[in-house]
Amino acid sequence: MLILGISGLDRAAALKKRMMPDLDRREQRLVQGLDSAAALVDENGVIAASAQERHDGVKGTGTFPADAVAACLRMAGATLDDVDLVAHGFRYQHSPAFEIDGYVRRWYREAYSEEVQLDVLRSHYPDQDWERKLVRVPHHLAHAASTYHLSGFRDALVLVADGMGESESTTLFSGHDGRLDTLRTYPIASSLGILYSVVTQYLGFLPGMDEYKVMGLAPYGDLGSFPDAGLVTLRPGGGLSVPLLACDKTPEERETHRGAIRRLEELFGPARHPDAPITQRHMDVAAVLQRSLEQSLLLVLDEGLTAATGETYRDLCMAGGVALNCTANGLIARSGRFDRVFVQPASGDDGTALGAALHVLRSHVPAVPKAMGMPFWGEEFSGTEIEAALATLGPGHRVDHLPGEALLAETSGLIASGAVVAWFQGRMEFGPRALGNRSILADPTAPDMRAHLNAVVKQREEFRPFAPAVVAEEAGEYFEIEPGEEALYRHMLVVARVRDKYRDELPSSTHVDGSARVQVVDRELAPRFHALIRRFGDDHGTPVVLNTSFNLRGQPIVRTPREAVATYARSALDALAIGDWLVRREPAAAGDGGDDD
Repeated sequence: MLILGISGLDRAAALKKRMMPDLDRREQRLVQGLDSAAALVDENGVIAASAQERHDGVKGTGTFPADAVAACLRMAGATLDDVDLVAHGFRYQHSPAFEIDGYVRRWYREAYSEEVQLDVLRSHYPDQDWERKLVRVPHHLAHAASTYHLSGFRDALVLVADGMGESESTTLFSGHDGRLDTLRTYPIASSLGILYSVVTQYLGFLPGMDEYKVMGLAPYGDLGSFPDAGLVTLRPGGGLSVPLLACDKTPEERETHRGAIRRLEELFGPARHPDAPITQRHMDVAAVLQRSLEQSLLLVLDEGLTAATGETYRDLCMAGGVALNCTANGLIARSGRFDRVFVQPASGDDGTALGAALHVLRSHVPAVPKAMGMPFWGEEFSGTEIEAALATLGPGHRVDHLPGEALLAETSGLIASGAVVAWFQGRMEFGPRALGNRSILADPTAPDMRAHLNAVVKQREEFRPFAPAVVAEEAGEYFEIEPGEEALYRHMLVVARVRDKYRDELPSSTHVDGSARVQVVDRELAPRFHALIRRFGDDHGTPVVLNTSFNLRGQPIVRTPREAVATYARSALDALAIGDWLVRREPAAAGDGGDDD
């Protein structure tokens, strides 16, 4: 059985611009249905998955993922006629809640309803029987399926937390023998995801996109600066509320969160303008927010589940935008509450394309979950395609064909010499993290490398940390990772502590609090990336490289060889390792560039 999954709400962003054309960029992003993507699955597992932003270049786009659909079908050697069902990661149904004011009435009628989704599909593929083929999957169920069915856990608690689904913000599921059952839901008024986004907006960043910047800022803050902030009210039995959201009283405030922003200004002082400097006060607010999130998640997991079911689960699966908070994930993993934790690597709304497809597949073909490896589900390109892209390079570059060990040796030497190297190999990753196939690599032992990457190469905020990638067999030596825990850190979604004796040795990948968003690289699952890091360790003493995404400021992670070559050429990157080719700048060449991830 071949199932295509899609995410996003094609008409939502355009509708908001029509309804409220004078909003700033941050307020325009306060919309449901961004991060559109496509995924293709069958009984054997995930065949392909791709985010639309990788194709159209618009970060976080919610437009219908036509390019991503085409790419998935191309990778599978299939056509839409071969697809049995198409699963969509939303299932809005009409209710009195959609009649409370003109805005929400329009949201349902022009962006959310089943009729709108059918109309969107017909506009792209008019020759399909969409009344038969389309299956709408509730949003949080799609998130839950995306993590549970790929976890390898027969029995697990499943936590989904994001801004909102159709009518909920956090949901606990029970996963058992391939089946998901709802245990408890939390309403939108209790949304931890919306809370985090509103404070992200208050701090001058883009909501729904820059929350990871706030997470990175939090360790610089002082929790004692605002002891009575009260961002979340916690109650016995797993109850919680977010009083801030009740400050949005009018329809316009609910669309912009201006009421909540005013309340934040009363609590913490004036909101930060996006171009203003980041001060200690902003760091303190980020710290208070992060602590509030962590305490709330632990309460939900502890008291909420027990009160609802009386059962104890030893394995946990997580998904939803909140599950991209690596610091909270690390706290949960280290808390001792669970034996095993699995966070689906595309936990944001792009992952609901995958989850919707998996839910529909397993509804027809039941199976116990199998553990996934790496999410290398995107496109791969031939040597001929790479050579054609390299032919577009202008003067000032040296191109060498270096198959096998020769490429590893040269790249290892470049990194050790202080060079910043773009690394483009194999199939593209699905999800927000570059995991060694579309990466920028550097030496984490160089004291000034983080500042150099942030200021010159990526052109982003100075406080933002970079991730270390370490070979699995030595992960426990450098990081506080116990034997058997390595799989938890494969997807760069869980923070670990750097062992004390290596914090000075890894200055460019160790955050201010001694933590790191580590990626553990397995020899079998990522053989070429593992071989490079192993070679770097053998040659230069430390089997760890600094890994960040291969993109420049405001650009999604590069997808194709032509994008890779063009991005390298206009950047300050020193070299590009693409397939079996190594591109280096001639001494007189120079560039500039920057990033957003």
